[in-house]
Amino acid sequence: MSKREPSQERNWHLLSFYEKFEELVAIALTTIIAVIILAALFNLAYNVVVILLEGLVNPADKSVFQAIFGMIMTLLIALEFKHSILKVVARRESIIQVKTVILIALMAVARKFIILDIGHTSAATIAALAAAILALGAAYWLVRLRDELATD
Repeated sequence: MSKREPSQERNWHLLSFYEKFEELVAIALTTIIAVIILAALFNLAYNVVVILLEGLVNPADKSVFQAIFGMIMTLLIALEFKHSILKVVARRESIIQVKTVILIALMAVARKFIILDIGHTSAATIAALAAAILALGAAYWLVRLRDELATD
């Protein structure tokens, strides 16, 4: 975690009990998520090394690529989640950022598409995931438009 800026140190005593509690929880969550990200990164690296050493990298085997890219997307989702909590710690934003939640949900559904086994997935499931992507995209666009209009 980066060093606390002097203005934040001076304002710590001005925060309410709940604001201090919120900041301490955000710091704890950031630490926990960082540990999880490191564990997932080591697991990903280990799996890639095993796949390379065992010669399992076959361009025709989509399941290997789906598994690797699924792990990468999971790491990216965790990083974005951690980044959103760091904004709270830095006091740049409030605890809940709708745009960030929507983006994380979009990434999660995109990850689901990446790891999806098309041959064993029903058309209804694919249609539902596509509808979720469209709905989340529209929600993100509306929230972004609202924010742009509010700053004008």
